[in-house]
Amino acid sequence: MLKKNIGLISLAFLVFFSESLTAKVFFWDGRDGQRYYSDQDPKGIEANEMPLTGDTFYSVIKVYDGDTVLLGNRLKVRLLSINTPEIERYNKPEEAGGESAREGLVALLAGQKVRLELDVERQDKYGRTLAHLFTTSGLHLNLEMVKRGWATVSLHPPNLKYSAPMLLAQQWAQSEHIALWGMNEYQPKVIADGLAKRSYGWQRLIGMVRAATLKRKYAYLSIDSGELMIRIPRANLSFFPDVMTYLDKKVEIRGWVSRRGKGRSVLVRHPSALLIR
Repeated sequence: MLKKNIGLISLAFLVFFSESLTAKVFFWDGRDGQRYYSDQDPKGIEANEMPLTGDTFYSVIKVYDGDTVLLGNRLKVRLLSINTPEIERYNKPEEAGGESAREGLVALLAGQKVRLELDVERQDKYGRTLAHLFTTSGLHLNLEMVKRGWATVSLHPPNLKYSAPMLLAQQWAQSEHIALWGMNEYQPKVIADGLAKRSYGWQRLIGMVRAATLKRKYAYLSIDSGELMIRIPRANLSFFPDVMTYLDKKVEIRGWVSRRGKGRSVLVRHPSALLIR
């Protein structure tokens, strides 16, 4: 059976096989740029086996870092709703705790296979499969990485499965100063004291919200004297309180600082990354 990746035909095809615990689905990209699926391994074509939900377990053949792995079917998987520091690669230095997070995930995977649980969005912009991973012993790897302080929670609506236990686990790890939470690099920095000229990696920043503006794509919160701008996608505002409730409040912003023209900004997708202090 062969299906092309178009519309409801492709969706129904994948749903049918994702409900089967024994079937396999193979996929490959054709020369026409379309993705194709089949329940049989095509001859003479380099195809990948697609991970299915349910009781199908897969070997992990490579751990890239603390939140990305490669399965035995050659599919790259990004662990949903968490973030770990980057390891040294592409001539960029390791972020504090990056190698510890990778080694921690390797240890948790020792002697284990994994099954996948998907959420609303199936892939990220890099083509990686987004999933919660569970080992043969029943360990929820995404949650365990947060519990052990090797990862922080990074929620991207509409993917909110397991968000409540993961946020509770992060709260506990932070209160106990475990791993990342005990490192100087991840302690809150006061924005009024000055932002670093070049910022790398996930940060915690403290400042006062002085203005709030609602525009076509984003709600903007101006911090202190405009040193930093928070951008909240309008599509995500339903997860937040009224943005005006942040006015004149001291907040902790969690995320990545980027340059936008002459200014700096942080994209905040979920209120767990914008805490009133």
